[in-house]
Amino acid sequence: MARTIVITGASDGIGAAAAKMLAYPGDRLVVVGRSPAKTKAIADELEADSFITDFTELAQVRELAAALAEKYPRIDVLANNAGGIMAGRELTVDGHEKTFQVNHLAPFLLTTLLIDSLVASRATVINTSSQANRIMAKFDIDDLDAGKKYSANAAYGNAKLENIMFTRELQRRYGDHGISAAAFHPGVVASGFSAESNWITKLMYGSFAQRFMLSPAQGADTLVWLATSVPGDDWTPGEFYAKRKVAKANRLAYDPALALSLWEQSAAMVAGAA
Repeated sequence: MARTIVITGASDGIGAAAAKMLAYPGDRLVVVGRSPAKTKAIADELEADSFITDFTELAQVRELAAALAEKYPRIDVLANNAGGIMAGRELTVDGHEKTFQVNHLAPFLLTTLLIDSLVASRATVINTSSQANRIMAKFDIDDLDAGKKYSANAAYGNAKLENIMFTRELQRRYGDHGISAAAFHPGVVASGFSAESNWITKLMYGSFAQRFMLSPAQGADTLVWLATSVPGDDWTPGEFYAKRKVAKANRLAYDPALALSLWEQSAAMVAGAA
């Protein structure tokens, strides 16, 4: 049976690599990106549908969700892959810290707006996280927008931890209704995700360092595996994966009360989005 696969952040890096690996004949591939030129190039190459959405504006995320729901009767795989690390603390037009919004709040909104379709389709939801959740996060549930204390690396680590907490709470809420959710670490990948980051991160992920990193295709391997294998048989929904195996996350990722609080606060934050 033909499937519909939606990948955000698909104009570059592991998103583009995953799209190329998931472009099966008969399936409907939908690529979402911020760059019109790059997104069109990938879509044209793969004969895929495409949408342009900037996750720094929640109104655009709402428009994307409405368009996807209208055009596709079912969505079998939603890969929330868009993200990045930013240079300094910056607020979006919605009033949220940019790293938090792009990496967590926007995909949270997209997923929850599509939840009826995802449940009806018994969909797999895949969230691109990172081992930064363990080594960079300094998580404060009472300061999600990093208004009290900010560092670029901590903001990114916190967002990647939030991806895992969101995955676990999504599975808790909707697993019995047909959703299978997973988060994964792609590895240290040579890509453009750090384009807006500070000089330290650019040095860590710059052209010289990239010689020692995984290729985008290697980084996309676990995403593609999750998208093409059978949840419950080949992998356990609700878990965090690296190299196709369950990986250890930050201890806070396993706190159900914290995950519930993150969900409720996130829902409140996006409730007023136009």
